Amino acid sequence: MVSLTTPVCDFGKKAPDFKLLGVDNRLWTLQDCLGEKGLLVMFISNHCPYVKAVQPRLVRDTNELKALGINCVAIMPNDTVEYPEDAFENMQIVSETNHYSFPYLLDETQEVAREYDAICTPDFFGYNNQFELQYRGRLDATGRNTEITDSPRDLFEAMKLVAETGHGPKEQIPSIGCSIKWKKVDETA
Repeated sequence: MVSLTTPVCDFGKKAPDFKLLGVDNRLWTLQDCLGEKGLLVMFISNHCPYVKAVQPRLVRDTNELKALGINCVAIMPNDTVEYPEDAFENMQIVSETNHYSFPYLLDETQEVAREYDAICTPDFFGYNNQFELQYRGRLDATGRNTEITDSPRDLFEAMKLVAETGHGPKEQIPSIGCSIKWKKVDETA
């Protein structure tokens, strides 16, 4: 497992569009996912220990953000051949088991992850309702430590600010997570 941190937020960068299959067997686009006040795009996976550690807080925060007009969508970008735990059928199980209230989509070609410049799971991209990037940071300070329960909620507070003002905080702390498992490129083709 390679641990990576996300780059600094590129404020105002427009969200790339997508059309991806969700665990509900529906095709979802960027526009389908947008909330009245904005959208949180999350790159996550099933097997990543960082994602597993934050899932209860992630579900709590996404539910609370939805009440503020910020919708959420999760995209799984990993190579499912080399990492079968991340396969579509397992995504469906993880979504149901963890009571995801947001679409969980498969980026089978990995083109969407590349367009977003996603580098790890979890990787969070918070947009206002004009699809302008306002947050690219961590969920909170706990990382993989599940025993800390009173950590400041960086992502929630940032997206609450986006809901209220359309702008994210100027100071942001990068997310840390497992590297995206890119497919091997066949150089003989």
